[in-house]
Amino acid sequence: MNFKKYLEIALGIVTSIGGFLEAGSIATAAQAGATFSYQLVWPIALGTICIIFLIEMSGRLAAISHHPLPAAVRERFGFAFHVVPVAAETVVDFLVLASEIGGACLGLQLLTGIALHWWALPVALLVWLLLWNGKFSLIEYGVSILGLVTIVFVVAAVKAHPRWGAVARGLLPSLPGHEKANYWFLAVSILGATISPYLFNFYSSGAVEDKWDETHLTANRITATLGMGFGGLISVGVLVAAAAVLHPREIRVDQYEQVALTVVGPLGKWGYWLLGAALFIACLGAALELSLDLAYVYSQCFGWNWGENERPVDATRFSTVYTVVILFAWIPIALGLDPLKLTMFSMAITALILPVIVLPFLVLMNDPHYVGKHGNGPVGNTVVFLVIVMAAVLALVSIPLEIFGGK
Repeated sequence: MNFKKYLEIALGIVTSIGGFLEAGSIATAAQAGATFSYQLVWPIALGTICIIFLIEMSGRLAAISHHPLPAAVRERFGFAFHVVPVAAETVVDFLVLASEIGGACLGLQLLTGIALHWWALPVALLVWLLLWNGKFSLIEYGVSILGLVTIVFVVAAVKAHPRWGAVARGLLPSLPGHEKANYWFLAVSILGATISPYLFNFYSSGAVEDKWDETHLTANRITATLGMGFGGLISVGVLVAAAAVLHPREIRVDQYEQVALTVVGPLGKWGYWLLGAALFIACLGAALELSLDLAYVYSQCFGWNWGENERPVDATRFSTVYTVVILFAWIPIALGLDPLKLTMFSMAITALILPVIVLPFLVLMNDPHYVGKHGNGPVGNTVVFLVIVMAAVLALVSIPLEIFGGK
């Protein structure tokens, strides 16, 4: 492997770590730690293992078939079938995009003291300007590398001196002694936040834009494993910090601002400023990727010219899609919708629709026409299938219980 490949791996790992954590991961992990201490480490670990497999699969599909995932599903199953996952992703991506804009606005509120709803339009405009004028490398490397500031949560977790034995026990599922409905709703929301379809759609489309081929398979495997693995570690850091700082004081995370307590306690005022920067950068990066994901999905579904490296005038329908979704996604935040509640609901709905997105993906990854001799093994198929089905079933049960106040 030459130096260029090592550089690609290093950049890929760094950007994967920086791009992993966003509003969903922060909100779900912080609520879980504050409410249930270390008991909900296991869905982060399980979701991280699953997303490692899915990211590796999406890169392998792109490298071997030169098809991004949405285009391959459209070709393999036909347009009529593809309408269902496209519709599901449209709803979920829009909700998550709105929540990410809200998270970025909150970061700016922490840094400036100006109420978050005033930032909704400027943040949306910034997202659009970066997409309209930037290249794929700006999103892939620039914003994601800045997102490494989210490591502040790991530092805060270590400095909070948690009970590491309890953290280790949290890797195994256990039944809660109270608020059972909320426990399972949080578990589902964590799985939805960790296994977000936009992550592997964006990754496969990016691999095609970067012209990956079979020589990239080793780099892809290393990037997926280490990048997503360390990203999961940062999510655990959020939960551990919340469990060590907030849970003993019986402080619930009912507002995003309370997340600041998880880093202010261990790190002082610098933790506060770093949290504001982390929220803004991480959520801005996720908003960019979500906007692109919808543009990728629609363009690849309908056979339009697409690519962030294309000039907007050369891919007008592609750029129109992300323009339209951004145009509307800031409105719920500007109208005062609680970004934390929106985030939690969006993550749970994401878990619910995962089979619609992932099961056709598994079929592709076992089809020699697309992956040749590089098809999935039994371990990858089994792990992903079981986690996805479990997440969807838990979502189907826990969402109504949470909405209607089940105990």
